[in-house]
Amino acid sequence: MKKKKQGKSNNQAEEKATLKDTLNASVLEQLKKKQQQLKTEEEEKKAAAEQRKREERRQREKNKSFEELLNESSMDWKKFK
Repeated sequence: MKKKKQGKSNNQAEEKATLKDTLNASVLEQLKKKQQQLKTEEEEKKAAAEQRKREERRQREKNKSFEELLNESSMDWKKFK
């Protein structure tokens, strides 16, 4: 049983190494460039979404009525009557 388990783990290690070794350097470089490009695009999407959320939040604050602003205030206005 031990020999079977070791054989499987060795075989898997060889498969992983051979996949990388069998790829051409140019193909590997293209994959790395594509990975970097996708990572950059994902970061840009996150930044754009965050900017859009901030803008929406700003617009909601801008369009609030006096009653909404008064209800959100933490001050106790009854003390100042």
